[in-house]
Amino acid sequence: MLLKNKKVAIIGAGPVGLTMAKLLQQKGADVTVYERDKDAHARIWGGTLDLHKGSGQDALKKAGLLESYYNIATPMGIIIADEQGKVLLTKKPTPEDQYDNPEINRNDLRKMLLGSLINDTVVWDRKCTGLEPQGEKWLLHFENGMQGTADLVIAANGGMSKLRNYVTNTEAEDTGTFIIQGDVPQPEINCPEFYQLCDGNRLMAAKQGNLLVANPYNNGVLSYGIIFKKPEEWAHHNGLDYQNTNSVVTFLSNRFVNWDERYKLLFRSTSSFWGLQTRKLPLNEAWKSNRPLPITLIGDAAHLMPPFAGKGVNTGLMDAMILSESFTNEKHETLHDAIEYYEQQMFVYAAEAQSESSRNEIEMRHPDFSFRKFIQ
Repeated sequence: MLLKNKKVAIIGAGPVGLTMAKLLQQKGADVTVYERDKDAHARIWGGTLDLHKGSGQDALKKAGLLESYYNIATPMGIIIADEQGKVLLTKKPTPEDQYDNPEINRNDLRKMLLGSLINDTVVWDRKCTGLEPQGEKWLLHFENGMQGTADLVIAANGGMSKLRNYVTNTEAEDTGTFIIQGDVPQPEINCPEFYQLCDGNRLMAAKQGNLLVANPYNNGVLSYGIIFKKPEEWAHHNGLDYQNTNSVVTFLSNRFVNWDERYKLLFRSTSSFWGLQTRKLPLNEAWKSNRPLPITLIGDAAHLMPPFAGKGVNTGLMDAMILSESFTNEKHETLHDAIEYYEQQMFVYAAEAQSESSRNEIEMRHPDFSFRKFIQ
């Protein structure tokens, strides 16, 4: 096997990095995952994830974790409501489709993946700041002054990865959409009217370029996102102080002034906000061929895309599945050959996922957009 007597460093303990580690450990590889979070209990912000058949679920199946995912994840229906809170359409999961893409909390997914790995696979509180070739190994530098070595580096540390420059000169581009995300703890108490409107389902509403997507079941928290075209005056900043929740509530209440009071109560019940400027890492030019030592990118570090087709994490899990197979299937003579094979495949399916996300993004920002077509 190409990885025999080799040390593999995976940078980033997100779903993609941890799945990559599991798939390689199954084949006997020596893997260490370095993660910037202080420990395994650090909260991962954001809404739930849904893993799809034909991509993310295939990777978990190969890792022997698909049934564990099904046991933890929640099949959820969808409610489409209008701006006055009138329910326009409801779609409930059926016995036939309940496992197509059930929702899972990000920390629950991390806990499941961590539990499948050899003890101490993940080294916490290790923010990687750079690499340098040292003989036939990479020397890894971390923010706290620590160092490490590896024969192979796999960067899985997200869309703002600083290690991307070792592989490509392409830079992430702003796609023009902004998302304000919010969390409401104990929603059944803090915003009961909106919680009842959800009725146990994901809720979606859209009116004149303002979109709301909410999930009432995210480990005791109702998580939601407000999606809109980024204002021109926000060209060089995110426009709001997210530590000042009152200012964000005022902004949203003004933007949704003609919406039903239940939506405004949702904003006022929110305990924390954060902003997300959507970006894309185009796959329109070849990556560097003169890398001094084996290194590649997976997940958002490789193909950051807007979240409007649900393809981001699923595409990343495909990366992990294909790259791990390329390293361990005895079909390639060198690590560089195995990496090249993976990258050729990835450029095709990731570009398709990016295109779908971009098409949806453009459509969703149109004033007459309706969520109906997305669930029918």
